[in-house]
Amino acid sequence: MSDPPETRWPEATALAERLVGQTAGSVRVVLMYGSRLLKTNPDRHSALDFVVIVDDYRSFYEGLAEVGELGRPVLLMRALSRVLAPNVIAYVPDDGAHGIAKCLVISADDFERALGPDLPDHFLLGRMIQRIGVVWATDEAQESWVRLVIAGAHGRLLDWMAPYLDGPFDASALGRRILEVCYQGELRPESRGRAGKIFEAQAQHFAHALAPGLEAASASGTLRVTDDAHYELASPVPPAVCRRWRRHFLRSKARATLRWSKHTLTFANWLPYIVRKVERHTGRTIQLTVLEEKLPLIFLWPRVVHVLLTRPRRELKP
Repeated sequence: MSDPPETRWPEATALAERLVGQTAGSVRVVLMYGSRLLKTNPDRHSALDFVVIVDDYRSFYEGLAEVGELGRPVLLMRALSRVLAPNVIAYVPDDGAHGIAKCLVISADDFERALGPDLPDHFLLGRMIQRIGVVWATDEAQESWVRLVIAGAHGRLLDWMAPYLDGPFDASALGRRILEVCYQGELRPESRGRAGKIFEAQAQHFAHALAPGLEAASASGTLRVTDDAHYELASPVPPAVCRRWRRHFLRSKARATLRWSKHTLTFANWLPYIVRKVERHTGRTIQLTVLEEKLPLIFLWPRVVHVLLTRPRRELKP
C-alpha cells in the first residue's frame, strides 16, 4: 500500500484540505499534476497544479467568495464554467501564507466528457494521461471513480495516437511520443525540449500505465508484436482517420489559445504569474512596459510572439 497523501505531499494536502473546507462541500476530488509533482525545474514561486473536481460550480465559487478567496464575481465564474471548461483560478489563501495553487476547476460531468471518447480537445487529457496524484477525495468510491475515468482515457490512446506512430514502439516510446504530440497541440512558453524533460521525469509511469493497453490492443489484433518484443500497427491508418485527428489537434490548439483570454478573466494576478513562468523557462529577465502592464491584452501580444519564436531549444538546467 502506498503512503497516504499527507505523507507524500504534505503541503499540497494541507492546501487541498483548506480549499475543500472553504467550498461548502462541493469538491469531490483534488488531483495534483505538473512540475511540483514531477520535480521538473520548479522554483520557490512555482504554484501547485491542482485539478479540482466539483459537484456544483455555484456552491464552489460561492464558498470561496464568502471567505474572500475568489477575487472574481460568482456570476462571471459560473458563466465561464460552461465555456471551454475548465476554469483556471489562483487559490492563494491569506496572501500565500499557506501556499499557492493553480486550480483547474471542473465538474464531474465535464471531467468525464474531457477524457471520454468524444473529447472536445486535448487540454485536460494531455495533462491527465501523465502522472497524477490523488491529494484529496471525498471517499474511496470517488477516488476509484476518478482512476477509472483516467484508465478509460489510457485505453483509448491508440485511437488518436495511431496516425502519429511510425515504426515499432514500446510503452515508454509511446509515452514520449504522446507528450510530443500533446505539446504540439498548444502554444506554450517552455523550451522545445520540454516534452522530453517531462517524459524523463515520468518514464516509469508511462511504462506501467500504458503496458496493459498495448497488450489488449495486441490481443485484439490492432497491434502486432515484433521480433524484438516491441509493437507496431497491424495495418496502416486510413487517410480519413489521419485527417480527422489532424483537424482535431488544429481545433484543440485553437481552443487552447482562446483559453488564454478566458484565463485573464478567471485567474487573479495572472500577469505576474505568466512573467515568472516565462522567466523560469527561458532564463530571461522580463521588464514589462507601462502599457504592457496597464493594457496587456492589447500591448503584450508582440512580446508573446517574440517569446514563442525565440524559445530555447533545450530545457534549462535548474
